[in-house]
Order: sequence, then C-alpha cells, then structure tokens
Amino acid sequence: MGLKPVGERHIVAMGGGGFASGAAGSRPLDDYLLELTRASTPRVCFVPTASGDADSYIVRFYDAFPASRCRPSHLALFRRTITDLWSFLLDQDLIYVGGGNTANMLAVWRIHGVDAALAEAWKRGIVLCGLSAGALCWFEGGTTDSYGPELAPINDGLGLLAGSYCPHYDSEPQRRPAYHRLVADGRLPPGIAADDGVGVHFAGTEIAETVTYQAGRSAYLVQCQGDGVTETPLPTRALA
Repeated sequence: MGLKPVGERHIVAMGGGGFASGAAGSRPLDDYLLELTRASTPRVCFVPTASGDADSYIVRFYDAFPASRCRPSHLALFRRTITDLWSFLLDQDLIYVGGGNTANMLAVWRIHGVDAALAEAWKRGIVLCGLSAGALCWFEGGTTDSYGPELAPINDGLGLLAGSYCPHYDSEPQRRPAYHRLVADGRLPPGIAADDGVGVHFAGTEIAETVTYQAGRSAYLVQCQGDGVTETPLPTRALA
C-alpha cells in the first residue's frame, strides 16, 4: 500500500492505565484512539521498546486490539524481524507506544532510525499515542524513573510537542512534587501532567480535548509563577 499523504496530525498522550495495566473499563479510551484514525478497520502497530519488547506486554496488546477490532501488529527491535521500518510504520493508521524505560527506548529508537520514521508518520496524519514513556516521548522532556527509583528530568524527547510531560500524576505520590520542583527550578520546561486513565489529545500542536474513562481524573497545565508553579486542571470529557 502506498504512503499516506501529509494529513492532519494527532497525538494522544496518556498518563497511564489502559490495557497495559489491565485496568477495568479502559476500552472506551482504546475505542477513542481507533476512531481518530477514521478507518473502518485501522492498522494498529504496538511499539513495546520501553519494556524491552516484553512478551507479556505484547500479548496484552493483542488481547485488547484483536483482529475483530483492527489489523494489529507490533514492532520488535530487540528481536528485530522487520527490515524496512520506515515503510512498515508509515503504512499504519495508529501507532501505540507502550510504557517502560524512556531513556532506553529513545536510545534504541535512534539507533534504528525509528525516531525519524515516527516524526514522518505524524506529518502524514498517522495517529500517534502512548502511555507513560509512550506519552512522554512526544514532548521535549519530562519526569522519568529511567535512571533509578528517584524521579529525574529527561530532556531529549522527540520534541514533536513543545514543553514537558509528567505521567502517573495521581497514582505515584512522588510525581506531583517532583514535577513541580523540576519545572520551578528550570530543569524542565512548563508542560502537561496527566492522571492515569486520562488521554490528552493534540490536534497539530494544540490541545483539542482531554478525555478519561475514569471519573474524577484529569490532566493539568503546569506553569512557572515566581519561584514556584501553578497547576490548572484541564476540562476533561468522560468517555462512555
């Protein structure tokens, strides 16, 4: 199949949860992602690099995105079988990046040229999404536990979206204070934080809407103010 022409650009950055965690009721968010493709039977590729291509993670993906819903596939880089990554990724309708170690994922992507292919996929209107590491990667940087148990800044994301990103904002107690501290002292640029079960949908580089399958959860705009930060909840639509 030929490459898609340049189209409307979409990224959905999710805080956590979803099929990866086995969270109950997460299907509406998966449906939301599939609907963004506007394809009747979308081609969906899972990229599990951040988990080291964990077999159990790949199995959970195929359980959540069976052939009855889409045309699923996955891209393994630790046991690589696909020669032409560029053509493979640009033939998708939705690329879903899993969670895990962000720093390792970005390094592996750059060795294989996946970073450039994903940037081109975005330009061509292929929907990009992911949770945790798979959400942070689209931004300039964010909070990560890639280097050990203490959260640290990472500043070499793909940079398709400006600013920083913090996942797991409500589920990991250290996330909020660490993100505030890193933004306040200038080690991370201002940005977006998201609770688990929440997806922030960017059309182009602007937020189109924030959605969730779990009531009471949201995403937040975190900005500098004086020597500290402000945190502003974003309007969040509950998915049926």
